[in-house]
Amino acid sequence: MVQHAAPAHNQADFTTLGHGTTLMTASFADHAFERHSHDCFAIGVTTYGIQRFHCKGTRHDSRPGDLVLFNPDQDHDGSPGTAEGFRYTIWYLPHAFVRDCLDADAGLPGLPYFAAPHVSDARMAVAFGKSMRRLAAAPAESLRNEAAMRALLTGMLTRHGERAAAGLAPRRVNAACLDRVKDYIHAHYRRDLTIAELAGVAGLSRAHLGRAFNAAFHVPPHVYLNAVRVARAQALIRAGVPLAAVALECGFADQSHFNRRFKGSIGVAPGDWRRMIGAGERASRRTA
Repeated sequence: MVQHAAPAHNQADFTTLGHGTTLMTASFADHAFERHSHDCFAIGVTTYGIQRFHCKGTRHDSRPGDLVLFNPDQDHDGSPGTAEGFRYTIWYLPHAFVRDCLDADAGLPGLPYFAAPHVSDARMAVAFGKSMRRLAAAPAESLRNEAAMRALLTGMLTRHGERAAAGLAPRRVNAACLDRVKDYIHAHYRRDLTIAELAGVAGLSRAHLGRAFNAAFHVPPHVYLNAVRVARAQALIRAGVPLAAVALECGFADQSHFNRRFKGSIGVAPGDWRRMIGAGERASRRTA
């Protein structure tokens, strides 16, 4: 899993693994992710260099063999920790898949969340690497692959998860106020929303909304809005919608804005992501 040659340029490859999960294998010489979040869980392993990121107000330096564990909507950035760049592999898992995997029979009733975004666990890092290589090599073995995904995910959350009630910061205002804001963002993400508009939806001052939303969901409203837009863009790209139309549909000011926000969150430009995901899905259909 650990590699020894420094990346000469920025490169990322995406592979679909089934059940809506996606695997990203990346090498970054100097690319810096902007502050962003994902609408899904993400489990990753650093394989070369230092992957430096900020999450929950703390700087983390993930070294080869370290795990990176992000909960849905947990904002973070990312950049090389040294001039040598870094490599990593990360697995994106939809909320629904995680919930379906972790029923009471798995010994983890409810939906646990990762307790920390960065941990050192050599045993699980090795298991992760082996599992991801096997899944990518045999996409047509659905039953075997699903069992492997469930076992790996259960192991990760057993060792590094905690209950949502304990793992998430307490909400300091009525939860329904903040849920209304999230629903409003999902309904109106195409528009240029303002903090004043969202504060009106919640019935809070602008300053209070920003603090309360961040405390409840671990992400400020503008980062959450961008995550909603990027997730919608990925769905439209998968459906074959032209990129110019995707940018317009998802509320980006223009194609340049779309490219910048997408690459800042995903690591590659929308066109490159479309090419890689499309190739993977075509291969899966041929072997199905």
